[in-house]
Amino acid sequence: MQLSGLEGKVAVVTGAGRMRSIGRPIAVELARQGCDVVLTGTGRAPEHYPDDEKAVGWRDIESVADEVRAEGRSALPLVSDVADYGAVEDLLDTTLAEFGRVDFVINNAGAARGSDRVPVIDLDPDLWRLVLDVNLNGVFYMSQVFGRKLIEQGEGGAIINISSIAGKMLGPNTAAYASSKAGLQALTACMAQEIGQHGIRVNAICPGIIDTSRMDDMGRGEFWQRAIDTRIPMGRAGEGEDIAFITAFLCAREGEWITGQSYNVDGGTCVQH
Repeated sequence: MQLSGLEGKVAVVTGAGRMRSIGRPIAVELARQGCDVVLTGTGRAPEHYPDDEKAVGWRDIESVADEVRAEGRSALPLVSDVADYGAVEDLLDTTLAEFGRVDFVINNAGAARGSDRVPVIDLDPDLWRLVLDVNLNGVFYMSQVFGRKLIEQGEGGAIINISSIAGKMLGPNTAAYASSKAGLQALTACMAQEIGQHGIRVNAICPGIIDTSRMDDMGRGEFWQRAIDTRIPMGRAGEGEDIAFITAFLCAREGEWITGQSYNVDGGTCVQH
């Protein structure tokens, strides 16, 4: 489906370097719809790539940039840390130097799943801070720095925050992650009310179980299938493209009267709760 209002626009997509991910298909779909795309990654060391990325010679954001260019659009791959306010300011400056403007900000970068998935009484405070720094503070930094530029430009725009249904379902052993994602939904609603007068929309997308390399610690065997069978009425895990399509819609003319929302894209998981 070809959407309107995206041709020639400039989108910034954070956390866009993994092969099996949400950020990559968002970047490619926006390019397909006519956007030039700034891609950020953390500069992962190749020795830490998943085996399937190593097997095909994956090059993180450079590979995604090639896919954007294959759609006939310009790409700017940059290593950046969204949890560093100064780095976010540099990211804006570099974006403007390359493209002269920015229209859409997709806050997709997220802290990796790991040893933060424990009860609160066992949670390392440093891990708590790490998850909040990337998942919530980083989005605040991006939204403030880029939001100011969107207001200055005076031509509207959109900020899309990739949250999670975990920020609504609030399960045990997820305190850091769930708190960061619930906070992100609150940030979305507050900011939408503050800058709507400038024609800028702010929305969040709350994915359910998405088949990405971030979920590889679950395996793809019996445990994975049981999670799908018991939690997802649609009977399958989500794909990055499922998130990419709604992201593009919320940026497009077709989504111009939508703001302040946190959309579940979860195959029906939240319906059961």
